[in-house]
Amino acid sequence: MGRIHVLSEHIANKIAAGEVVERPASVVKELIENSLDAGATRIRIDIEAGGRKLIHVTDNGCGMVRDDALLAFERHATSKLVHDDDLLSISTLGFRGEALPSIASVSRVRLETRDAGEPSGTIVEIAGGRILTVEEAGLPAGTSISIRDLFFNTPARKKFLKAESTELSHIASLVTHYALAHPEMHWELHSTTNAMLVAPPVASHSERIYQVFGKETLDELIPLAAQIPLERVGLPDPPPWRREPEYEPPPPGDLRIHGFISKPEIQKLNRNSVFIFANGRLIRDKVVMHGILEGYRNIIPPTVYPVVLLFLEMPCTEVDVNVHPSKTEVRFRQQTFVHDFVRDAVRSALMAARPAPAFATEIHAGPSARVALTPPLRGESEPAFQATQGFEDAPEGEAKADSSAFSLVSQQSPLRNEALPFSGSISVEGNAAFGAVRVPPESFGGEAATWETIEETVPETRTPCVLPLDGIDDAMDLSMLGTLQPLGQIRDSFILAINPQGLWILDQHAAHERVLFEKIVEERGRKQVEAQRLLMPIIVELRPAQQAIFTEIAEELQRNGFEAEPFGIRTIAIQSAPAGIAGDDVAKMLQELLEQFEREDQALNLKKVRTRIAASIACHAAIKVNMPLDRAKMEWLLGELAKTKCPMSCPHGRPVVLRYSVKDIQKAFKRI
Repeated sequence: MGRIHVLSEHIANKIAAGEVVERPASVVKELIENSLDAGATRIRIDIEAGGRKLIHVTDNGCGMVRDDALLAFERHATSKLVHDDDLLSISTLGFRGEALPSIASVSRVRLETRDAGEPSGTIVEIAGGRILTVEEAGLPAGTSISIRDLFFNTPARKKFLKAESTELSHIASLVTHYALAHPEMHWELHSTTNAMLVAPPVASHSERIYQVFGKETLDELIPLAAQIPLERVGLPDPPPWRREPEYEPPPPGDLRIHGFISKPEIQKLNRNSVFIFANGRLIRDKVVMHGILEGYRNIIPPTVYPVVLLFLEMPCTEVDVNVHPSKTEVRFRQQTFVHDFVRDAVRSALMAARPAPAFATEIHAGPSARVALTPPLRGESEPAFQATQGFEDAPEGEAKADSSAFSLVSQQSPLRNEALPFSGSISVEGNAAFGAVRVPPESFGGEAATWETIEETVPETRTPCVLPLDGIDDAMDLSMLGTLQPLGQIRDSFILAINPQGLWILDQHAAHERVLFEKIVEERGRKQVEAQRLLMPIIVELRPAQQAIFTEIAEELQRNGFEAEPFGIRTIAIQSAPAGIAGDDVAKMLQELLEQFEREDQALNLKKVRTRIAASIACHAAIKVNMPLDRAKMEWLLGELAKTKCPMSCPHGRPVVLRYSVKDIQKAFKRI
């Protein structure tokens, strides 16, 4: 007798459920996406016991007729696809026809739905994948679906669920981010104890953030918006099921990016605070993630991550969403183009904003409101979101592997999930207009890449000031660095300066490091790097792994002022070094560089090598801490820092300057 047999439909559905239904938040995601595809403008979600007992989603979408309501629970039954050609231009969030049958196979389902053109609706009840009742009833237009006792017939899967508060936090985060992605819709999320989210429709994404989280959270984010035509290059071959005469590439479209990125001082220990939407679909994508991190390169330390809420919009033909059963992974046709566009858009937004970190004032003593992506809760008496209480923190390993928890809230802990101990918030008086971001087109083929920009404004909020401050600009960027007047040094390490914006403290080493780094990069581009000849060669012994790395980067080292040649087995002799580096630091710097590249998990690329070498040279040549500076030297350093493109941080991502604004001083002295 043969050993191979066909699985029953019941087992196949349970296997599919394992791919689609990971936890209660996965069920909520699928049901929300169905509501969005149905054209709903109002969605309400009710949760009991973290989704284990009940998940109830109600919408005012198009609804279904009786036959469709029954077919919806058949495997691969969908209204989104008709022909195989439709797979190349999927514009809906759902299309595989697996979600509802997979969910129904591991829960008790009650579906209530009515098409707007029908006089009555249909109620369908299913348990464990088996239809129990089908009846006609008077119902409002739209769909209401209840999922009870999730995993009641698969106890092994149920054991893997976390605490109720943890599962609820994942659901709350998911709903919050879909509410941010669709500001034109009305969203509600209710648990058994309180209303966690009530968000009426607003006009823009910035208004939604302002509406849900308040002005402090919005002030911690930098708006980002840019657009560029997609180039029709590198398209894949026609699918094998299409005949050649029928295949015509779709017309070119535009790639548009908009959203919000955090200021450099907002730093997270993992990438769970980065959320990416492609054509309205919440995704996890390594290409876009790498582009975001490249945009922050040399602005934040390489071991931390920013907070990002990013929306990518492009023709449906440019992105393949049929990659993963849960539809959270996609594949872009022009991955390099998308990566470079995201990188340059993020970089240009940071360069244009030039945000200055602020001190924590006395009013912020104790808990400090910070931007964080953590599960939200809303108290019945509170007007806006507050920090979570009672939620279990996921272990670090779990947090990195699981990105189903999505939320953007103010977090009441100055050090939690932060790599650097910065606290406090930056506020702006008056109407904070979001300036448009223009990304240079040179990276995308010069004249062919024309950019468009988008502007958004946040609601106006003014705080009356007791002291007269006529003529004082309290802007939060670093555009006025050139007006700083040095007062002196703190322990010969930090420069104290003032200007009409307030009191400033600068890290003299980090500031000079930023100045030298940009100078070295510019000179390297012109091939005019200054070098100094050593009186006596410096002999450096290398380990076998370091010797291999040195061979790989030797040419770039030479172009940055290093001249070295083999001197015996695993030994090199350094003949010259970059200008400004003391002789004692030459060997130390080379060893540090080789050790850094030795720890790299990924293959080295030329850009990374150039940046790392320039940063190392700048670090060793810069003014050190505990070094007295006269007034003329301090004025020179402040003037040179003001000329740099990125005065916010040193090449290693450490902050350069902190500002104690006039407004903060007034608050500290109880003047406002």
